[in-house]
Amino acid sequence: MSQEVRVRFAPSPTGPLHIGGVRTALFNYLFAKKHNGTFILRIEDTDQNRYVEGAEAYIIEALNWCGIPFDEGPGKNEKFGPYRQSERKALYKQYADELIAKGKAYYAFDTAEELDSHRKDHEEKGKTFIYNWHNRLKLKNSLSLSKDEVEKRLASGEDYVVRFLSPQDESLHLTDIIRGEITIDTNILDDKVLFKSDGMPTYHLANIVDDHLMHITHVIRGEEWLPSLALHYQLYDAFGWKAPQFAHLPLILKPTGSGKLSKRDGDKLGFPVFPLEWKNPETGETSRGYREDGYFPEAVINFLAFLGWNPGTEQELFSLEELVEAFDLERVNKAGARFDPEKTKWYNHQYMQLQSDAHLAELFQRSRPELTSIDLGYIELVVAQIKERATFVNDFWELSSYFFIAPESYDEKAYGKAYKDDTPEFMKTLMTVIKSINDFTVENTQTTIKGWITDSGIGFGKVMMPLRVALVGSLQGPDLFDIMYLIGKNETLKRIEKAIA
Repeated sequence: MSQEVRVRFAPSPTGPLHIGGVRTALFNYLFAKKHNGTFILRIEDTDQNRYVEGAEAYIIEALNWCGIPFDEGPGKNEKFGPYRQSERKALYKQYADELIAKGKAYYAFDTAEELDSHRKDHEEKGKTFIYNWHNRLKLKNSLSLSKDEVEKRLASGEDYVVRFLSPQDESLHLTDIIRGEITIDTNILDDKVLFKSDGMPTYHLANIVDDHLMHITHVIRGEEWLPSLALHYQLYDAFGWKAPQFAHLPLILKPTGSGKLSKRDGDKLGFPVFPLEWKNPETGETSRGYREDGYFPEAVINFLAFLGWNPGTEQELFSLEELVEAFDLERVNKAGARFDPEKTKWYNHQYMQLQSDAHLAELFQRSRPELTSIDLGYIELVVAQIKERATFVNDFWELSSYFFIAPESYDEKAYGKAYKDDTPEFMKTLMTVIKSINDFTVENTQTTIKGWITDSGIGFGKVMMPLRVALVGSLQGPDLFDIMYLIGKNETLKRIEKAIA
């Protein structure tokens, strides 16, 4: 691309960042890095009534944890700052005034009660109230009132909003990278509010002005903004600015495939919809996060990339660098992407296998107070035995507790299956065999015990099953001789003796 690619992720600090927002940030990041461009974070906090303390810090922490930090934004490379819209408040009024001067916008003095009355009246008649060409001259605005009346109202400090003057009887021909050509009949558009009575711009005006001043070349955002595309194109045209290219990402759908994924779906089905845990400052309610649930950030990024995009190959596991290389907006689907909680676990399992045993051992030790005094090298050996059967580090203890603590009870079904009337006799002889092994390596132990079983003609099941129950407490676990080697000769003998008793 000839010009420098500049994209922005512009969340509102109204609560925790939904996983759909993380996907939007990711696609912006991948596109920017693919084209050696800049990924910008802008905080769209024009709606001060919905502002939530701590939400901005949460957004930044979530992006950093996911490994997709912004290049430019609040407190970082502030080339076109400030990056919080509330701090740019004075800027937007001049652009609203410019549109009025050009005849592209107008003052509207209708009160909320008056507009509500119009809506109710239309509903009673089976119609929908739309503030636009067909009724604006009948309403209270600078198009219907005299110039003197308008100036008098403004001078008196009467509340007003600034509305965009949408054209009549025109067709707009718009282009979206993902959805192609879109044609809109302007007669169905309403005259959107651009500037509010509280002196703050609406999203529409602030978004266009900021994107222009920050030299944004591509706007990659969620499908929910598609209905605003016509207005945004018209605003660029009204200002005489070149519009960026637009790409509207598909929705992330519920696991059932019907409707947008929500927090309620996660609560109901037992999976998080936020990257990090969030504690609501008002209610105190805590919502789960992927980080706290034990997901690796690489796994989260990988499964999010596949929600609405595909590389056109069979490959499913991608490092962030590989995603940057492969990413193409034209391979993003128009249709919504169904969220599959089981597939997210599959990704985490895959990334579990890619972690070093040493790193996993550290995570495991930090997660269990019982392991703080255990040698990390030993924990690393245990992790190597069990990680293939784990999806999360949180699974490790259930899979490996017997490596650290002798079983205090035995699985009833397993014990009943393994221990018969003649089992104690075999187990006592086995203890004698084990005591005779001087070099207690995996290989020596295996050769000696298997040799004894073969020579005695007992049958492997009659010895190995009760031995496993004695050591593990059930018929689960990795290779028995690996377990014996790790817990040691004395501990092995103690556990057999306890099982016999």
